[in-house]
Amino acid sequence: MDSKQKLDSFAHCSDQITVQGKFFLHAGTASMDKRDLSTLFRERLKLLLTRSDLNQSAVAAAVGIDRSALSQLLSGTSTRLPRAETLLAIAAEFKVSLDWLLGLSHDEGVTGEIRESLEIEEASGGFDRTLLAKWHAEAVGTKIRYVPAGIPDLLRTEALVDYEAGISNRSREAQADETQYRIDYSRRPETDMEVCMPRHTLEIFARGLGVWSGFPLEARRAQLLHMATLLDDLYPTFRLFLYDGRMRYSIPYTIFGPYRAAIYVGDMYLVLNAPAPIRTLTGHFDQLIRAAEINAHEAAAFTQRLAETLPRD
Repeated sequence: MDSKQKLDSFAHCSDQITVQGKFFLHAGTASMDKRDLSTLFRERLKLLLTRSDLNQSAVAAAVGIDRSALSQLLSGTSTRLPRAETLLAIAAEFKVSLDWLLGLSHDEGVTGEIRESLEIEEASGGFDRTLLAKWHAEAVGTKIRYVPAGIPDLLRTEALVDYEAGISNRSREAQADETQYRIDYSRRPETDMEVCMPRHTLEIFARGLGVWSGFPLEARRAQLLHMATLLDDLYPTFRLFLYDGRMRYSIPYTIFGPYRAAIYVGDMYLVLNAPAPIRTLTGHFDQLIRAAEINAHEAAAFTQRLAETLPRD
């Protein structure tokens, strides 16, 4: 039973609060006096502060409370425990289990069980206002791994952005913001971004099939030439690999270094924060790289050749 399930089992207690639709213990259990629980929590919080070598202001900022609130928790003037969000933040900051922090266990454990491993982020509004942009900024200096749903965002022309905005639920402004942000991001000297996608996506695009059936021939040619230019210009900080989609399959996702992975599911992202699934997706991405038929140093030339094979009007 994980910490949330254990806390849910205390739903009959007198003091409860609700976080994201789930009950969490606020104070007291059937077998422990409220004062005893508060005392154990206070003692363990003091121990964590002593071991951390952080001052109270730094700890308060890290867990999202005022310094005066932290001082009150340490003083023992009240038997009330902090809000559930604060308990979770303290446990996560100091990498201990919630059970240990509340005095329900002698095993400090780890924070993996009390951190949300899955979030949902809606893909709406301007790109600069989304968590996706924030995650890119946080991952600067680490490797970004990206499997796009179609033509990679930063490689699209304005004409393609307009066309795809017209056949999708996303706004033109949001898509243009995302394209420009990713280009600027990829030009940073500290950027390390790998993109892997099926080769046949580009071949289908070049032939004007599928969702691109209404995109004009000359616009497709211009898109491929634009793509070839950018691939050459951004290499090696931005590297595109193409694999055989008949042999491999992947859903669209982005891995932001070791921090999180976002799986694209249309109008929203499923965001994985736990280390284990991030490592699993990273391994999956690496397998796509190993299976690539067109490597990063060949991608610009391949795209150029695709453009040259298109008929002239």
